[in-house]
Amino acid sequence: MSDSKDKGPDTRAIVRDGLWDNNVVLGQMLGMCPVMAVTSSATNGLGMGLATMVVLIVSNAMIASIRNWVSDTVRIPVFIALIAGLVTLVDICLNAWLHELYKVLGIYIALIVVNCAVLGRAEAFASRNTVAASALDGTAMGLGFTLALVVMGGIREILGAGTLFANAHILLGAHFAFLEMRVLPEAASTLFMILPPGGFLTLGLLIAARRRIQDGLEARAAASASTSAVLAN
Repeated sequence: MSDSKDKGPDTRAIVRDGLWDNNVVLGQMLGMCPVMAVTSSATNGLGMGLATMVVLIVSNAMIASIRNWVSDTVRIPVFIALIAGLVTLVDICLNAWLHELYKVLGIYIALIVVNCAVLGRAEAFASRNTVAASALDGTAMGLGFTLALVVMGGIREILGAGTLFANAHILLGAHFAFLEMRVLPEAASTLFMILPPGGFLTLGLLIAARRRIQDGLEARAAASASTSAVLAN
């Protein structure tokens, strides 16, 4: 086997890819079911994001460690079985230690199994890279997913209820109580934002904002490259 297959990609590129360039929600637009369903509050988004990140990290690392022993003809069923097992463990752990969060997230925990981002990273990255690089990729993708859910949930919660990270001490544990705050008076809240239409509106605006920022960064990079070429000549 060639050494190029075992050589991990650049660390900065992996982190940037997961957090920004190929952000699961805002870039690839994957996992839309939990994104729309659980982001009525930042607390729910944080819980769902962290659960998904755990699955991404562990599944990526495990798949990278067995990639040389799994035949190409059966790799997809093997990946799915492994991911399903991990999701079952996460589901059981949440039910045991974070039962209130488990009740809020409900079936969407089990649906991590069919989240295209998880299987996609297993096939596109973990099956071709080292364990360390794959674990980092899972961490970056999971963080990007979590940040998107928290930002989206935070916007909807602030505008819809006037609070931020409400009930964090109940859903995530007493040590998360410091996150809870009231941002707007209750009278200033807009119920529309925590209803499904508010979720679609918030997601659309976030995707548009990311694309606008990305276009600006690319234009600046192109201008900088052009200036450097002129100076070099």
